[in-house]
Amino acid sequence: MGKTKITGLFFGSFNPIHNGHLIIGEYMVEFTNLDEVWFVISPHNPLKEKKNLLPDYHRLAMVNIAIEDDPRFKSCNIEFKMPQPSYTIDTLTYLHEKYPDHQFVLIGGTDILPTFHKWKNYKEILKQYEVYIYNRPGSDAGDYVSHPAIRFFNAPLMEISASFIRQAIKEGKDVSYMLPARVYEFIREMHFYED
Repeated sequence: MGKTKITGLFFGSFNPIHNGHLIIGEYMVEFTNLDEVWFVISPHNPLKEKKNLLPDYHRLAMVNIAIEDDPRFKSCNIEFKMPQPSYTIDTLTYLHEKYPDHQFVLIGGTDILPTFHKWKNYKEILKQYEVYIYNRPGSDAGDYVSHPAIRFFNAPLMEISASFIRQAIKEGKDVSYMLPARVYEFIREMHFYED
């Protein structure tokens, strides 16, 4: 039997994936005990509006373009096949059954913590999984600061957001340094976010 792989699950809309996401992923795989990071593309976050979301397959394509040459990273479209809206606990249960040789860890920013108690079966998540939290500007850990299942990391702070990038593209701005070059090319070719 092989060694258990410690796999970080970085959930997100990735609408689009940008350099901030990749820096967090790289930090987590290089500065923690994680062996790899999977970018889990969420079809629809129950706590977010759906209207500005590109179709799932386009967002998956952008993640694949961004990480295709990096063996530390994988894309995961598991939630595309699950009932909507998708809940993290259900995804974790499914992945745990499908990949018994992986130990899964959640990756999130401090901005998930204020609403974490609204997540389906959040206590069960904290009982069974570790959560690795990186700082996000303007958010703090609140009641979770000393929770045994939650570990905090000082990853580089990136004040780039997907919504900022979408708005900038709509306004005709050049955001080529904020995105992986091939992702930026793909967005331009496909005319994403322009209207």
